[in-house]
Amino acid sequence: MRFTRTRSSLLKLLAVIAVVALVAAACSSDSDDTTTTTAAPSGGDTTATTAAPSGGDTTATTAAPSGGGTELIKLAVLSDCEGPFGAFHEADLAGVGAAFAEFAGATITDPDDSVAGFTGATIAGVPVELVGVGCGDATPDLALSETRRLMEQLGADIMIGPLSGDEAIAVANYAKDHQNQTFVNGTAGSQDPTMHVQAPNFFRFNSDGAQWNVGTGFVARDVLGWDTAAIIMDDYSFAWTSAAGMIAEFCAMGGDITSRVFVPLGVTDYSTYMQQLPDLDEVDGYFWVLGEDTIGAYKAFEDAKGPVRGDQHIGNLFTEFVWGDLDPDLVSDMYIGGFGTAGDLKIDSVGAHTAIIDKHYDTIGGSEPASQAHNGFLVNYFAAAKGLIEGLEAVGGDISDLQALWDVMSNNVIEGPYGLIPLDGNRQAIQDQYVRQIRPGASGDLELQTAYIIPEVDQGLAGTFSSDLPPPGREVPECVEKDLPWLAGISTVTDGVPGG
Repeated sequence: MRFTRTRSSLLKLLAVIAVVALVAAACSSDSDDTTTTTAAPSGGDTTATTAAPSGGDTTATTAAPSGGGTELIKLAVLSDCEGPFGAFHEADLAGVGAAFAEFAGATITDPDDSVAGFTGATIAGVPVELVGVGCGDATPDLALSETRRLMEQLGADIMIGPLSGDEAIAVANYAKDHQNQTFVNGTAGSQDPTMHVQAPNFFRFNSDGAQWNVGTGFVARDVLGWDTAAIIMDDYSFAWTSAAGMIAEFCAMGGDITSRVFVPLGVTDYSTYMQQLPDLDEVDGYFWVLGEDTIGAYKAFEDAKGPVRGDQHIGNLFTEFVWGDLDPDLVSDMYIGGFGTAGDLKIDSVGAHTAIIDKHYDTIGGSEPASQAHNGFLVNYFAAAKGLIEGLEAVGGDISDLQALWDVMSNNVIEGPYGLIPLDGNRQAIQDQYVRQIRPGASGDLELQTAYIIPEVDQGLAGTFSSDLPPPGREVPECVEKDLPWLAGISTVTDGVPGG
């Protein structure tokens, strides 16, 4: 998926999404692959490849010394250095590098270039070598190709990544067929990798898109008093998942979704789709899940329906980096869905995380480290690396018994930048979620501030989803009223102080 970058988009928290793609073909017949060396894409890792054994599964793994144990752990990272998320490659790698520098004694190769990686990491006395960095472009085909290069040709034992949702579906299916290796999601937000693929060696320490939008339905129904809402969304998997969080919560609380409008990817003229939405006097509000040209879509709405007012619109994470191009007098107080981040919270872990990033880097993508410390991409890759490091520490750096490592990682609870992150039975993060609001800051200028904390949101959303139920789609979830366990625990945030 592409989105229009505004003047501030590269410095703000950013959203993870997928590109529409069919992954079944990309995940077939791994055992028949050849082992010819594949050149890395422009901007990718150029590490020399290692020949894999001929015949059968071509996966190369680290040899264990006689008597058990591990002499060397080979690590790879898969990010996107091309395509719609290429600008955030540095943030992804900075998250991984900072975690290994802080918790595994690594030395950052170049504090102004996180893509250069790190050296000297050890866990429980076992060296960890970064053998390669994969370069994706948000498509599952390239993600799978790069995964094969990293795992089969470079012989990585463990991979952190990928970045986007349909990439993650492809990687999770690959992981399921390669259970002599370990995979930790980077920041992808599709539901399928953990809930439906369920590879025992694939772990995710970040929420999915539906979890990120929990809280927006509560705001629409209970805070703004909406009885009805219309949703306009890109017509593909991440948008369906993102909208599902709002739909499930809003409907559970008695709200009614009167219209769902779907916009095909690649559309440049939104006028036809805006006409499909109900008029301002026919619905209480609108929920937005459009990421290719978010500001263009808002402008088209204004041409068709009237001004975008904050009390009638709630955006998902895409709105975060375009609201500054709307009329500030009208969008003040507008609520926006989360990305699992809340860098303005005045809690110890937020400051500690900022200090870690600032300690190990001088710049990230040309920006001050502190300004990027709570970028969602960096945060999620950091949490992934930390979850992996703690798991490896618990088994003494010994990956000769992978089941022992996976058991530890499945049951470990890591301390993230905003609190504890446990995993569910599918190795999927259970996390607090955050709704932000456009509010005047200390200087009087509008800024995005955390408004509500929704505690311990799990991927199933109170039974809305499970491995036995269909994933989010055009008509999924249905609008159903039910009890929600987290409503009683929602807390407000005032000037960064939870409960303040």
